[in-house]
Amino acid sequence: MGIIATHDLYKVYSETKVPVHALNGITVTFDEGEFTAIVGPSGSGKTTLLNLIGGLDTPSSGEVHINGTNITSLSPKKLIDFRLHNIGFVFQSYNLIPVLTALENVEFIMQLQGVSRADRQQRARELLLAVGLEDKIHNRPGDLSGGQQQRVSVARAPAPRPRFILVDEPTANLDSKSTAELLDIMLRMNQQYKTTFIFSTHDQRVMDRARRIVTIEDGKVSSDVAGR
Repeated sequence: MGIIATHDLYKVYSETKVPVHALNGITVTFDEGEFTAIVGPSGSGKTTLLNLIGGLDTPSSGEVHINGTNITSLSPKKLIDFRLHNIGFVFQSYNLIPVLTALENVEFIMQLQGVSRADRQQRARELLLAVGLEDKIHNRPGDLSGGQQQRVSVARAPAPRPRFILVDEPTANLDSKSTAELLDIMLRMNQQYKTTFIFSTHDQRVMDRARRIVTIEDGKVSSDVAGR
């Protein structure tokens, strides 16, 4: 069993007049150290799958196992604690805290974990250096460009040393130059630190760098192939 294993995942959104079947029985496994793209057309279910793996949503049926733990059986409180120590996120919308500096944003989750101030500041500085923002550590999100904000988001994700990082459409709001730089940063993190990255994307540039491509159509895995 890999670090992530889903079994027969179904997700039905029944809030509308016609129920939406977002996932239709997905069973897939991801191993440690992967740099994988989950791809498919809009509405195929790729973001839904990412949200279920990350414990941000619950399946209608089926299970998600993270490092041997069935997260679909955890209480809400235990799930929050599990996410805090095991899962990193990079969101399309950045999700930075506006009143905090870049350094404080990267520190934030480590602070929730109880990491000492000296240790979390040192790690936050190292990660901001790794994404090329050593001269912006005291800037707040409002003083940063979209590409710079996304870099802070990328620096924040591995800060608490999660088992893996889920990345949802990271390039949607970025220009070509910022996209290439951001993807290269994440690829270096993957290669140097063996950080596991799983992307939800329709961007060919992400696919070109991925070492595995899982394609979802109509809520099912239609192909699962090695990338470059």
